Amino acid sequence: MEEIKKTCLHDKHVAMGAQMSPFGGFDMPIQYKGIVEEHNAVRNACGVFDVSHMGEVNISGPDAERYVNHIFTNDVTGAPAGKIFYGMMLNPEGGVVDDLLVYKRGDNNFFLVINASNIDKDMAWINGHADGYDIEIDPLSDDLGELAVQGPDSEKIMEEVLGIACKELEFYTFKESELDGKHILVSRTGYTGEDGFEIYSDHDTIRSLWDQLMDSGRVEPCGLGCRDTLRFEVGLPLYGDELADDISPVEACLSMFVKLDKPEFIGREVIARQKAEGAPRKLIGLELADRAIARHGYEVLNDADEVVGYVTTGYRGISVDKSIAAALVDTRYAVKDSELKVRIRRKVFPARVVAKKFYKKSYKK
Repeated sequence: MEEIKKTCLHDKHVAMGAQMSPFGGFDMPIQYKGIVEEHNAVRNACGVFDVSHMGEVNISGPDAERYVNHIFTNDVTGAPAGKIFYGMMLNPEGGVVDDLLVYKRGDNNFFLVINASNIDKDMAWINGHADGYDIEIDPLSDDLGELAVQGPDSEKIMEEVLGIACKELEFYTFKESELDGKHILVSRTGYTGEDGFEIYSDHDTIRSLWDQLMDSGRVEPCGLGCRDTLRFEVGLPLYGDELADDISPVEACLSMFVKLDKPEFIGREVIARQKAEGAPRKLIGLELADRAIARHGYEVLNDADEVVGYVTTGYRGISVDKSIAAALVDTRYAVKDSELKVRIRRKVFPARVVAKKFYKKSYKK
């Protein structure tokens, strides 16, 4: 059995009484005071997450841009330093190996942030497709920690508590600097639908920043429980739920992050066909007529009680106070306001197809 990993903040979570549970191969905090309170703190003020379980790898060298474009669906061609791209790595069948962020650090120098549960798989994929490219691949996951400071008060907290100037950062941009002699990378990104920042640095620096934030009394420590409810309400995908090796970006309604007008990339042929002809399945939002909660894997049925798909994520929405779900269904049923059903254990509950963004994002423009 594989030994579970710990982030650089693990002892601090335990000392604070966090409920801990395995996630992505790490022992992670799920909640502190409670998911609802932490969720609302991010929506209304500021919450801080330990996301040091995420993986990082740097790609550099003369062919770095060409290589990243080969394995990545978005187009990084000629991007200015400081720009961030969201996209996916695909297999030849068009399924998603992982979704990730690509940070353009400089000419032919890219910083990739990958999902914790996929670190080993992604590193094998990245190394396995590097032949013929003059690049250096530097795994950084074991050396870096990461904090996410999220919520409408996050900019003030970053500047006033941590002394990190960030007002000038636009959404999906970043900067690198030194803080007390230590290198930090700060991006205006997040996974909550609110304005926020992510900070990458060495373990000691991340521990120090966490302590400063907690000592300030101006933030709420948040676990992965509310990270999931927050991202789900604004329609952000989670790998393993809305994305997987057998789910394409077109099916997941993420076509805008797949650029077909750039040079060849892995999986392009399948995606081009699905964009032209339509995909067999589509990710939708569902609103249940009852307070029942549809969990991942529950069956979605049509009027004839035939299975036409399955739930990928479901909750009683905290910010919207409705029973909501995302589901991957046969495309012919992905029509807004269509009536479907969800089988929850032994009962069947009516549901209506709605937009899968249940709550409006509040990013800084």
